[in-house]
Amino acid sequence: MSTTTVPASAPAEQAGTAPTAPPRKVRARGERGLAGSLVSHGILTVASLIALFPVAWLVYLSLGPDKNDYLHPGRIWSKMTLDNYAFVLQHTNFFDWLKSSLIVSLGTTVIGVMVAATTGYAVSRMRFPGYRKLMWVLLVTQMFPIAVLIVPMYQILSRLQLVDSYLGLILVYCSTAVPYCAWLLKGYFDTIPFEIDEAGRVDGLTPFGTFFRLILPLARPGLAVAGFYSFITAFGEVAFASTFMLSDTKYTFAVGLQSFVSEHDAQRHLMAATAVLVAIPVSAFFYLVQKNLVTGLTAGGTKG
Repeated sequence: MSTTTVPASAPAEQAGTAPTAPPRKVRARGERGLAGSLVSHGILTVASLIALFPVAWLVYLSLGPDKNDYLHPGRIWSKMTLDNYAFVLQHTNFFDWLKSSLIVSLGTTVIGVMVAATTGYAVSRMRFPGYRKLMWVLLVTQMFPIAVLIVPMYQILSRLQLVDSYLGLILVYCSTAVPYCAWLLKGYFDTIPFEIDEAGRVDGLTPFGTFFRLILPLARPGLAVAGFYSFITAFGEVAFASTFMLSDTKYTFAVGLQSFVSEHDAQRHLMAATAVLVAIPVSAFFYLVQKNLVTGLTAGGTKG
């Protein structure tokens, strides 16, 4: 009787063909799962809605034809109109306010950023007697409230005959913007290697040439942040502008809005329409510098 023998290697081969579990995917560091992504996107969506709601509400109120429509906002939907914008553009000094705001804001931005940049660069690169005290003095100037500064500033501008002038208001705003921007740019200049200055000197550049041709192009993100802060500071300020600007044609937007409010009346629908129009120049300026804002805000904090 014959017997059939099975090779001993057959079970091993059959076992080798059995399906195996796929390798477990290892999540990289910082990579979120599906649940984490949904939660983060949900939080960002809610935060965006909260941030956009006041703007949308302001636009909605600006479409109401009556000054008391803000008390009954549900009625605006059935009678929306652009008459408020037409009235502001045609029957107010809107374009004079726009001209004054742009002159003062852009002047403050240019002068303030240049002064702050030279100050921050000098303190970052040079070691002269009292350089640390200089920065602390700039910081201390930010501690005084506006109410304390208005009277002495008014007296100084009166003696210089700069009351009710664009230059006087620009200099006042620079006194507020320069200290903060100098600290900001000093921290940003600290992140630029000192070897770049030495290379410029080797190539025959003067200190000013090194600053303008080598350092400033590298400091563009920091300059963008300083410029944006200076522009916003001058564009939306009320106390100094209402005190030092006496002519109706030289009012800035912030002061012009006060013309819609009297002792016994408040034309809130016109104020809302003007506020929407005011936001357009600021939004345009933000769009121009927004690429460098994040870089400039974060890079200046890597070194003290």
